[in-house]
Amino acid sequence: MVGDNEIENSKYKLLGFENTKSLAVIMVISTGRVVKLKLGDLLKSEVLDNLNKGEIKDVYRKFYSGGAALTAYEVNDRHERSWMTYVVLNLALFALYVFTNVAATKLVYLERFDVVVTPGVFLYPLTFLIVDLLNESYGLRLAKKAILFAFASNAFIIVLLSITSYLPGLPSWKLDMHYGEVVGHVSSVLVASSISFLFSEYVNSYLLCKIKELTNSRFLFLRVFFSTFFAVIIDSFIFCFIAFYGTMSNGDILNIIYLQIAIKMCFAVFNILPAYGARSLFKKYIAGA
Repeated sequence: MVGDNEIENSKYKLLGFENTKSLAVIMVISTGRVVKLKLGDLLKSEVLDNLNKGEIKDVYRKFYSGGAALTAYEVNDRHERSWMTYVVLNLALFALYVFTNVAATKLVYLERFDVVVTPGVFLYPLTFLIVDLLNESYGLRLAKKAILFAFASNAFIIVLLSITSYLPGLPSWKLDMHYGEVVGHVSSVLVASSISFLFSEYVNSYLLCKIKELTNSRFLFLRVFFSTFFAVIIDSFIFCFIAFYGTMSNGDILNIIYLQIAIKMCFAVFNILPAYGARSLFKKYIAGA
């Protein structure tokens, strides 16, 4: 039998209380769906068995005090903090995604290893970490919304930039031609990066939730590593073949893919420690656990 400390929020998570109605606000982690249960009904349901110790303690305090006891899960304060954190994570995902697309116009030569990469390859693995944190804290449904938000926002920016490249420029401005070249290159990369981003992040989100369910929310490092591992492979293959097919030989494309996977995986390994730290900070800041 698995100890209480090892089983923690594999199916349900306490979001807060509505004191006026004696209701507990519960999130189904696998879908992100939010339900409201009467405290009395919650105490009799299987949902209570899946909450962590701090949540169970506060449920009993709230029930036996008739709603008078203050907890870390008061719905007004908790919702504001929770959604502000959600917004920050969305903005971070969006910023990293836009950066990797724009930075694709800059090629970096690593003389020691005799390879050429783009700056984005070093920071792109952080997007998997952010999506992992969204899955851990808000569930699969809201993580998917964040992915779509980043994709749509990036596409909108690229469309606007593409339009500006067709506007008449000042004849004496030296950077007009270079600006058009950069925007054109960024736009061509958009299709490849968008498709690879959607597929890889969705796979990352799905695997993270599945592994979390199978391990009863234990072994965070396993779900962070393996979800990122497969997502990185999918992302690199889709992006490189769409972006370079027809302009390079398949052998050269595969060499680029292998190099990208190796670099991204090295950085993905380092995502594990920040994942533990971020989860701890989230609990402290949002739940007061």
